[in-house]
Amino acid sequence: MFAHMRAVLVACALCLAPVGHAIAGEVIVVKIGDLAFSPATVKARVGDTIEWINEDFLDHTATADDGSFDLAVGVGQSARLEVKQSGTIPYFCRVHPNMRGTVDVE
Repeated sequence: MFAHMRAVLVACALCLAPVGHAIAGEVIVVKIGDLAFSPATVKARVGDTIEWINEDFLDHTATADDGSFDLAVGVGQSARLEVKQSGTIPYFCRVHPNMRGTVDVE
């Protein structure tokens, strides 16, 4: 009887254990193809990672308008950025400035 109660108490304690640092941020994928970012706008939270994957036939960049990041993304390659602060960050490709995107961070 006591062994059963002890098992229940241990299970309950595990349910209540804090998990704050054990959960990694989400990875949000932006594909690059046909000279466009897809999706063009992504929503993220601080701690998430944005991954740009270049499926296009040309090299590209993901470059923040405010200069906070500038990632080269070669043909068939990817680049990642961990989001560290909230705000709206418009970005573009330095090679093809008509390619535009936005990261909205909560």
